Amino acid sequence: MLGSRSFVDFGQPLVVVVSGPSGVGKDAVFGYMQNLDRNWHFTITATTRPRRRTERNGIDYIFLDQDEFANMREENQFLEIANVYGNWYGVPKKQVEDALNRGQDVLLKIDIQGADSIRRIIPMAVTVFLAPPSLEELERRLRFRKSETIMDIRTRIEAAHGELAVVNKFDYKVVNVNQRLDLAAFCIDSIITAERCRIGRSRTEFI
Repeated sequence: MLGSRSFVDFGQPLVVVVSGPSGVGKDAVFGYMQNLDRNWHFTITATTRPRRRTERNGIDYIFLDQDEFANMREENQFLEIANVYGNWYGVPKKQVEDALNRGQDVLLKIDIQGADSIRRIIPMAVTVFLAPPSLEELERRLRFRKSETIMDIRTRIEAAHGELAVVNKFDYKVVNVNQRLDLAAFCIDSIITAERCRIGRSRTEFI
């Protein structure tokens, strides 16, 4: 278990984007990180996709129907939105603004499309690519969670080839190795600490 870092309170609060292929373990890594003693706010993404059996509405995701999502979009309530495999995802803007005003680092768990949008909206955002040890392991994880059809899994693996090809657009790469969520969390925690210490970092602002 990582030690406390609550005394580290310097520099400007960050927006940290953690992205990667479907099935790489973003949810699992964030679940581990939420147990650490850090001044972090984890955004809760809104989505129109069906809820998986282990997910809790309002905690893991905000599950909306198509009309509810469309209404929030029309009211400009999202920082960014993306359509991924036929489902809409969006980060509520107010969550991010309120957390930054409290001095908290904001962690966003979003797809590759969303990461591109955040780079345009928040140029100072820190971007982390969460990668699988291999494509074979990524396919095994997708099969294990049993929430996609065989065709869906093939589509996600094909997409992963292209997503892995754009890793150089990110500031950092972290490999989520098997059974070691603590290592992925340690790497992301260290990245946040280093970025907090960066000389001349400007205040995080939206364009």
